[in-house]
Amino acid sequence: MAQGFDPAAATAAYLAQLSPEAHAKATAYTQGGHWLLLWGAVVAILVAWLVLKSGVLVRIREKVESRRARPWLAVFAVVAADSLIETLLSLPWSVYSDWWRETAYGLTSQAFGGWLAEFVLMAVISTVLVVLLVAGLYALMRRAPRTWWAWGGGLVAVFFVIVMVLAPVFIQPLLNDYQEAPPGPVRDTVVAMAQANGVPSDKIYIYDGSKQSNRYTANVSGMFGTARIAMSDVMFNKGADIAEVRGVVGHEMGHYVHFHALWIAGTYGLLALMGFFLVDRLFPRVLRLTGAKGIQGLSDPAGFPVIGIILAGLSLVSTPLFVTVIRQAEVDADRYSLEHVNEPDGLAKALVKTIEYRAATPSKLEEILFYDHPAVGNRVRMAMDWKAAQAKTDAVR
Repeated sequence: MAQGFDPAAATAAYLAQLSPEAHAKATAYTQGGHWLLLWGAVVAILVAWLVLKSGVLVRIREKVESRRARPWLAVFAVVAADSLIETLLSLPWSVYSDWWRETAYGLTSQAFGGWLAEFVLMAVISTVLVVLLVAGLYALMRRAPRTWWAWGGGLVAVFFVIVMVLAPVFIQPLLNDYQEAPPGPVRDTVVAMAQANGVPSDKIYIYDGSKQSNRYTANVSGMFGTARIAMSDVMFNKGADIAEVRGVVGHEMGHYVHFHALWIAGTYGLLALMGFFLVDRLFPRVLRLTGAKGIQGLSDPAGFPVIGIILAGLSLVSTPLFVTVIRQAEVDADRYSLEHVNEPDGLAKALVKTIEYRAATPSKLEEILFYDHPAVGNRVRMAMDWKAAQAKTDAVR
């Protein structure tokens, strides 16, 4: 490397690989996504209110318990019905935000029929998971009415970890076709990296991520015995070379080695604890505001949409806190990749390919409030600073 290497100039050169028009399009998409957070919360609150006003959940609960109290069955029936009804009522919003908008910005080539089929499948899976989790929460409400919210935070964290362990085996294969990476330079490179970094090297896959999205991505998913390395075919459709594979997979290995999934589980648990504490205090007031009738208190599953309304609002205002935690994990994973793989240019080349769905140079305030990954411009600059520092170290040696 020439002694006059300038990290700022190198960063600018990488970002200049996209035209001003492409950067403007990425900015429009990203900033529009910020508004989706607000409107998504509004839709969730409105849909929950409509369900409450209809009284359908009260009627279901009364039907289930018409002869004797059956709290477990009532929770399963009411929460399952609520989840499916709210999913149906919010379907137009989901079509717009998750399919139409992605299509309009060229981020998916998936036909509407294919998207809808996967949406229905995920709605069913989500309903099952929600019912199981919420049944546990209502059991806590009945058995520990004063402290359920504290136990509930722990339950959410544990539930998240369980889903993380099981998802690669039971959920992800329902959506995509995972094939063992074929013999060749890519597989050999990833196997060597996995063995060098203490990551399981026996499950290395390439999956048809282009089926749903044109986004350049890879992941190390699962934990314990289910951990695996998976690369979307989009990486290779967009010309990923070995340096990019090393940089990107090194980043994903950083998540695994540093237990970032457990960080996030802990964050979910902490936010859930705070959220449930406020639910415990705010439930009667919000219930009165909705005007819903027939709900017998916090532990009545027919009031579950009231909890949804409170959590939707809290989720919106806690977005900066949650994305900051994830963003720090992403910084740590970038640093891990640079330190253990030393492919700053490979990582930078890959990052530039993500700008189309994450604007490269937001204001600092925008990044703090909304970005769950550091801005690409900052990430590339970090890689170029690393490159310059390594050059100085090599020169001293």
